[in-house]
Amino acid sequence: MYIEPFGVEIWMNEWETKCEWNLAETCVESLTIGQLLHLTGKNDTNLSELLAMKMTYGEIEGSMRLRTAIAALYEAQNPENTVVTHGTIGANMLVHKTLVSRGDRVVAVVPTYQQHYSIPTSIGADVHKLTLQEEDGFLPDLDALRALVTPDTQLIALNNPNNPTGALMDRVMLEDIAEIARAADAWILCDEVYRGTDQEGSGMTVSIADVYEKGISTAGMSKAYSLAGLRLGWIAAPKKVIEAVSIHRDYDTISVGMIDDHFAALALEHRDKVLARSQAITRGNLAYLSDWVDQEPRITWVKPRSGTTALLKYDLPMSSRDFCIALLKDSGVMFTPGSALNMEGYVRIGYANTPAILHEGLARVSAFLKTA
Repeated sequence: MYIEPFGVEIWMNEWETKCEWNLAETCVESLTIGQLLHLTGKNDTNLSELLAMKMTYGEIEGSMRLRTAIAALYEAQNPENTVVTHGTIGANMLVHKTLVSRGDRVVAVVPTYQQHYSIPTSIGADVHKLTLQEEDGFLPDLDALRALVTPDTQLIALNNPNNPTGALMDRVMLEDIAEIARAADAWILCDEVYRGTDQEGSGMTVSIADVYEKGISTAGMSKAYSLAGLRLGWIAAPKKVIEAVSIHRDYDTISVGMIDDHFAALALEHRDKVLARSQAITRGNLAYLSDWVDQEPRITWVKPRSGTTALLKYDLPMSSRDFCIALLKDSGVMFTPGSALNMEGYVRIGYANTPAILHEGLARVSAFLKTA
């Protein structure tokens, strides 16, 4: 089976260990286990509870403790509507493999994480892309979406909050999209891995799983919860989807690690504290980035409303890849080229790393722009 090379992941693999100042990172500054224990009111002595943990496969779908904590993230889901996966990347793969067959019509809103169009394309689906436009605030044009979603549409793939733009679809827009899907009896897969990082309010936008009866939410511990090293995600969906997904999951996952399950449950049971930390970082860093953009005459953007990433449009006569490589070699700062996201003329910045990294990195970018 041929699948298109994964542009963003290839770029990250090539350069992530060679940069000094990583402004391509998309996870909120990662937690150590010690920091997680401190946030959750525990200490090193609590690690002793792991000593008696027998290293079996554990509960195949994910522990009931963990799935209960996951269900609590939603308005109307329960543990039986969830299954634990190997990261959000595994969740997305399982949903596409389960629901999409050769010849099915799939509508993918782009830019997005490449899985959501390359996987169905590799299956042989008839993939139609709706490209977000800067003039629309990188939100989907609902009339254009309505035109693409025909009665034979099997799946609509969304990403909310959006990676790479940071655009955020609110409840009203999600309900409108649900009406479009309902008219075609189509599934909606919404990759919600950045959910919890909104710039306002509680930080937690409503999930598509709570808005639409055929809505499927995927998410995980990597981005908002700062625990990418757990490699743990989940699917929240109608029971019949979970049952169908589990057939595929038996072939490529079986179960996640028991230690990963343990620490994910701990973090989600104390999500108020974990997300408060993440929101303090993302909100403070975005305010700093916004001030920087305002002072850079060669940079423009649509300011994100959520997530950890933004697209920066640059005014230089070079490709985004050439721009990023020149920046890396000159300053040690790493961005992601827009070409890896099919958004030439832009670069993606991740602004959720340690504030000191963001501040120094942006200072070096300013120096580079003055001489480029």
